Amino acid sequence: MAMNASFTTSLAAAVLGTLLAAPAARAQSAATPKPAPPASYTVISPIFGQLVRFALPSTFAPVAFEKTNGPSYIREAVLKGETVEAWTQMITVTGAKGVAGNPQVTPQSFAVSMAAGFKKACPDTFAVKPFGAVKFGDQDGFVAVVGCGRIETSADKHGETALIIAVKGSADYYTIQWAERAPSSADKPAIDEAKWQGRLGKLKPIQFCPIVPGEAMPYPSCVGKNFQKLTFPSQKT
Repeated sequence: MAMNASFTTSLAAAVLGTLLAAPAARAQSAATPKPAPPASYTVISPIFGQLVRFALPSTFAPVAFEKTNGPSYIREAVLKGETVEAWTQMITVTGAKGVAGNPQVTPQSFAVSMAAGFKKACPDTFAVKPFGAVKFGDQDGFVAVVGCGRIETSADKHGETALIIAVKGSADYYTIQWAERAPSSADKPAIDEAKWQGRLGKLKPIQFCPIVPGEAMPYPSCVGKNFQKLTFPSQKT
């Protein structure tokens, strides 16, 4: 049976329009940008006697290394695509069980002991800039930045600068550190206070909460609303 000419023309136009529209639609879909990740995630984990919470910039992979060794805890995060063996920036969380019970230890002395470890590695190119005492909720803390122009104990003699946050918890001591490596230098590093104050701000809010018996992730007693959360349910041994 012969088709009406106008009907045939309309059908052909419709089919052609569909064929042309499909690739355009696929192209539009492919071109739709993915939502940008949040600037940071709230990381919260039980470490010895308290929940430790801070903001981890989203450019970091959450856990590159984690270990509990008796009264000592450590967790390391590096930039995405890097490793604990080869990194340019690292954020480290540590816990020292029971140390808060020692009246001879203060947040400042705890930070100083860590700075001494840096100085030992680079006695001739060591630099330090204290930011002073800080309160994190009810917990006393002390913040400083230390740096080495040339770490003598490293294979490549690289430089390194680190923000150190030392906090006295209810029973334990904690640190959060943000370190950055640099090329080797025979000079002491110039510590840019504005830069490291900015990085301190990126780690906030920093909070230490009691562990509520029976409370599961995401630990609602310690985390507020409007945060992207990453949780760590236990300490690895």
